[in-house]
Amino acid sequence: MPSFDTVLEPNMVEIRNGVDNSAKEIATRFDFKGTGARIELKDKEKEIVLYGDSDFQLEQISAVLIDKLTKRKVELTYLDMSGKVEKLGGDKVKQVYKVKAGIESDLAKKIVNAIKASKIKVQASIQGDEVRVTGKNRDDLQATMAILRKDMSDVPLTYTNFRD
Repeated sequence: MPSFDTVLEPNMVEIRNGVDNSAKEIATRFDFKGTGARIELKDKEKEIVLYGDSDFQLEQISAVLIDKLTKRKVELTYLDMSGKVEKLGGDKVKQVYKVKAGIESDLAKKIVNAIKASKIKVQASIQGDEVRVTGKNRDDLQATMAILRKDMSDVPLTYTNFRD
């Protein structure tokens, strides 16, 4: 039976390039000279850490990062920017942005419910951090993809492992 997987997987290469470009700009900008402003990507934890001397400086670093990521066509919805600003000692502060990867259970349930509500003859099952959709023919699967693109437009879902 034909099937495909619905996943939420960012392009980590483009994110790394965006962070590297942001770090270069921060190192060369006049308003960041002589400060502790820097940015780094932790691959294993899938986190972007911003360091600065004040909250205002963190906002400036964040603006540079967002600019570089949008130029590299990275969806900003992959970033969880709700991390709190932490004091490190003295005037130093840091903020952590988490890179979302994998579909959370509540979003997976929402996807399955959207597929069931569409009345297309396909089955959706949650498998770990992805949703597998199976059906009898390819046209039903493509219609399901179109419905998910329309209903879940705020989430950058990707469709992989298409089997015929």
